[in-house]
Amino acid sequence: MPIYTRFGDKGDTMLFGGAVVPKDDPRIEAYGSVDELNAMLGVVLSFSETDALKLSLTKIQKDLFAIGAELSAPPKSRSIQRLDPCRAGELEGEIDAMEGDMPPLHNFLVPGGCKTSSLLQLARTICRRAERCIIQLRGKQPVNPDIVIYMNRLSDLLFIQARYTNYKKRVPEAIWKGKKPSKKV
Repeated sequence: MPIYTRFGDKGDTMLFGGAVVPKDDPRIEAYGSVDELNAMLGVVLSFSETDALKLSLTKIQKDLFAIGAELSAPPKSRSIQRLDPCRAGELEGEIDAMEGDMPPLHNFLVPGGCKTSSLLQLARTICRRAERCIIQLRGKQPVNPDIVIYMNRLSDLLFIQARYTNYKKRVPEAIWKGKKPSKKV
């Protein structure tokens, strides 16, 4: 059976459960952004060198599949896997553990450093966009509040993972020093 169905050739797609919507529907934008983030994490994994990071990102990818399924289904659908509400707390535990090992941050950072850190920063920005899409969807249709919390925590975790990766590789962080306001005379 070929991968193409031609169903979407006129700009529509089908949600889980059979509802047909345009491809620019907020629900499609939300789970499409989550899918993009998941693909980006696959790229990060291909550059990752530590087992702890690989394990964390692999779990996150599974979470993102559950989130994508939940976003693509009617709100009360019972036949899909849902995000485990405990996962946001588990992400907090990972954040706390890494932050405890690093010096505190007192400045804004310019994204960069080693390859893995740079890719984690890119994943963080994709996560923030996906979060915004989910919030836009929430303004129009019900969304599981655990998803919003998880996505917010995930962007924090990706930021800390980027910092931690540079820290462990002894790659210095680039501090952003904004222009000081000029004194008016």
